[in-house]
Amino acid sequence: MSLVAFDTLPDEARLWCFAADRAPEPAETARLLDAMKEFLEAWTAHGADLAVGLDWRHHRFLLVAVDESAAGASGCSIDALVRRLGELEEELDLRLRDAAPVWYREPGGEGRIRCVPRPEFRALAGEGLVDARTTVFDLTVASVGELREGHWEVPAGRAWHARLLPAEAAGTERSPGGRP
Repeated sequence: MSLVAFDTLPDEARLWCFAADRAPEPAETARLLDAMKEFLEAWTAHGADLAVGLDWRHHRFLLVAVDESAAGASGCSIDALVRRLGELEEELDLRLRDAAPVWYREPGGEGRIRCVPRPEFRALAGEGLVDARTTVFDLTVASVGELREGHWEVPAGRAWHARLLPAEAAGTERSPGGRP
């Protein structure tokens, strides 16, 4: 198979979310997306073609999903994806594989997307500059269905990010599985 339209993938499709530490310039974005499309067109797992979708959101987030109903991504194929992203990181001077920072929308008018280390997000929460209502991007969502259900761009109090908020500011209850 090969690259398919992202919105045609089933809810069960496995998802990987990568976030750029800065908004790339248009030429960098074009290079990144062209290189990823080329890679994904040829992406296989143990010789089997993968039905894969690619999405680029908010000029910062690269989403890759695989419909594993026919062929699933193997450890080796996932390693190849991560390796290719590493090459593009070096080429574009752009971090994509670091899931440790927090990506969130600045509260207020423009809703600019920011990327900060977890301790800085915790400090911002302590100062009252972010709270349980602040929109965060949860890069741990693992399926296209979770993305469609609204678990990716979510208030901080409804994601793992709530652990970074002061107890009195977390403000929402979470289910045992970590999702609201």
